[in-house]
Amino acid sequence: MANIQVNKTAHPFDKTRFEALLNRRFFYAPAFEIYGGVAGLYDYGPPGSSLQSNIIAEWRKHFIVEEHMLEVDTTIMTPAPVFETSGHVARFADWMVKDLKTGEVLRADHLVKNVLEARLDGDKEARGLATAPPKEDDKKKKKKDKAKPTAVKLSDEVVTEYETILAKLDNYSGPELGELCRKHNIRNPDTDNEVSEPQQFNLMFASSIGPTGQHPGFLRPETAQGHFLNFSRLLEFNNDRIPFASAQIGRSFRNEISPRAGLLRVREFTMAEIEHYVDPEDKRHERFSEVRDVELDLLDRDTQASGSTKVTRMKIGDAVDKGIVANETLGYFLARIHLFLVKIGINPTRLRFRQHMANEMAHYATDCWDAEIQNSYGWTECVGCADRAAYDLSVHSAKTGHPLVVRQALKEPIITEKLVAEFDKKTFGKTFRKDAALIQNIVEGMDEAMLTKLQGELAQGSTTITSSDGREFKLTPDLLTIERKTFKQSIREFTPNVIEPSFGLGRILYALLEHSFWSREQDVERGVLSLPAVVAPTKVLIVPLSAKPEFDPLVREVSAKLRKAGIFSRVDDSNATIGKRYARNDELGTPFGLTIDFAYLTISSTFALAATQKRTMTLRERDTTGQLIGDIDEVIAIVTELVNGTIDWAEACRRLPAYDGVQAVE
Repeated sequence: MANIQVNKTAHPFDKTRFEALLNRRFFYAPAFEIYGGVAGLYDYGPPGSSLQSNIIAEWRKHFIVEEHMLEVDTTIMTPAPVFETSGHVARFADWMVKDLKTGEVLRADHLVKNVLEARLDGDKEARGLATAPPKEDDKKKKKKDKAKPTAVKLSDEVVTEYETILAKLDNYSGPELGELCRKHNIRNPDTDNEVSEPQQFNLMFASSIGPTGQHPGFLRPETAQGHFLNFSRLLEFNNDRIPFASAQIGRSFRNEISPRAGLLRVREFTMAEIEHYVDPEDKRHERFSEVRDVELDLLDRDTQASGSTKVTRMKIGDAVDKGIVANETLGYFLARIHLFLVKIGINPTRLRFRQHMANEMAHYATDCWDAEIQNSYGWTECVGCADRAAYDLSVHSAKTGHPLVVRQALKEPIITEKLVAEFDKKTFGKTFRKDAALIQNIVEGMDEAMLTKLQGELAQGSTTITSSDGREFKLTPDLLTIERKTFKQSIREFTPNVIEPSFGLGRILYALLEHSFWSREQDVERGVLSLPAVVAPTKVLIVPLSAKPEFDPLVREVSAKLRKAGIFSRVDDSNATIGKRYARNDELGTPFGLTIDFAYLTISSTFALAATQKRTMTLRERDTTGQLIGDIDEVIAIVTELVNGTIDWAEACRRLPAYDGVQAVE
């Protein structure tokens, strides 16, 4: 049968084999490698570049096209005043510690996490709950990604304390991280040396604009500020209506303290960010009903504060109704993020949404959740989704004097009545001279209750007000009157709030590769990347059975028909056996293969039969290795539907017969 069951968990995940595959097939590699490389910088090879491009293309469809977003492309180099105003210069920092003997710099929270996790792993090993990890080739791996576990049994109290610390790790301040290092004797795992007290390190790359060096700038650490500074133009483009969203895909830069986790911790990376502008008084979403029943694994801040990392599976509609997620728009994007990640191949059982704790959340944010994906490094934040309130637009507006606001015509004018003080300017100015402005400001700053009291006292003949410096001023009815007036408001002016989903595409790509990797049950050395067709670098492999020139016209014909159908394909006409060619492309994640056999040559060599013979071609599926057979046009039609996701392999098996090893030539 072509549609057979496959055991993808016959062998445990082997990181050494996985990384060897990525290196062998050049998904990515350290940048400037022949010069010794630079930590945190990577180049993508052909399959890695194609995989990222396909993820981006699907992201555009899923968000920009479906949500009618406005795409922008703003500059990377940014003048310093922009980031001074946004708060990045003062606050965009991580806590670092130094090895007191070697001077090696480590990120403080990562050091605590790695050391405590290693001790917990050693405790499990000592208790017989886990097998010892496989030994690594020290020559190939100069730096350790994590502290090496040692089999030492810990007391139950210490285990509980370590687990509580790890659950609340994101909520610790720099001084608190330093206290943890002292209390639990946390040292540099590579040298066993003590470390310094944590210090803040700003993560932005500083530069200058122009030849004089008088205009400081930074490489942007995120794309968001480019959205906000263009808000007025975007609003006008959208016919002055909100809600609406802008979107951007581009490079960002962060001078990471100690990048050791491959693509998960880099200094230059591609981001995809959305800024959704919404009325602060109405954060409902018109399409929320479409996602209300989507179930997510949620780890809320209260659970973390209690020292637990247990997730709660919940419909997003219920999470919003109960106030766990702040509002419908934020909830809508959490659900849409989940659907996108699962669609491109992230394992939903290894995906959770973690709410930011008080200490890690920006002071202006209303709510913030991270989509975290589990991988061999642990749980990694891959998407952040925050309600940033009106902070960014407000601070840029205040700094520049440019109003980044929405002016909205009201359907029904708002009629209000209020007490208003009116001054007899001639008499008032002559009476109080230089103090006139001070007294006027005091009166105009009064609320309704104070004005009512003042009105009553004036009706009695006079009243007295006192300035902040203690001076008293006598007011009489000939100087001012207080009357109730009616006001009609036809325009409402407000600063919109912003909901921001922010995607780290390199992290998503790496997690996807890990989730897709497995080894064939019968041969652990035969690795496979089960990438979904929607993101696979190559959709179809064309495999001529021989490199003979007689096959060339047939290969060109099949290639042309696939191109016409919009299917990206590659031809492997090497001298390797057909099995090795398929195995090589299984490692590249190619989901389907087409085999061109000698049956073609048999048919085409007999001109008299060429018009009546049915030419056949086999179709192979990567995971099952099952093969089907059919007429060339029929097979191409089927593989087109498979790649486009309109049918699955089971349906293809119903439409085409299984290949029995013989191609019909008559």
